[in-house]
Amino acid sequence: MQETVVDPRLTTAEEHAEGVRQAQVLFKLNHTMPYTDEYNALVRELFGAGLGEGGWVMPGLTGVCFDRVKIGRGVMIMNNCLMMARGGITIDDGAMIAANAQLISNNHDLHDRQLLICKPVHIGRNAWVGAGATILPGVTVGDNAVVAAGAVVTKDVAPNTIVGGNPAKFIRNVE
Repeated sequence: MQETVVDPRLTTAEEHAEGVRQAQVLFKLNHTMPYTDEYNALVRELFGAGLGEGGWVMPGLTGVCFDRVKIGRGVMIMNNCLMMARGGITIDDGAMIAANAQLISNNHDLHDRQLLICKPVHIGRNAWVGAGATILPGVTVGDNAVVAAGAVVTKDVAPNTIVGGNPAKFIRNVE
């Protein structure tokens, strides 16, 4: 797994300008009527080339570094999703992210809290992240896996399994 350390105190003018642009597009998105051409254009503007076809991103989206998010085809992201994407977030084709889920690819260093420790988050094909679940930095949720509502996922989830709890633990296989 690729880990990077980022010091936001060293942000370039270009990086700052991109962050401001994304924050402003995000604000417009969250204040635009969903299921309209204007809303869909704002989603495309926010995610750019990282957005697959045939999916939906519902309003109430929050987060940073949306240029580091890659969303596959037919992905459904429900209301109030948090994407802290400095370390990168990949959501493969057909995945579903339920309301109030948190995808977090960065955390703060314990000694210098200004530093960000970044590890990518990967949600596999046809995986389902339940309502209010939290996926922490460096976690891969395998293909066809299910993360139960409210789970806190600290370790990789094997394909075709169901996990739940805090911390998330194996419940059973998907039949």
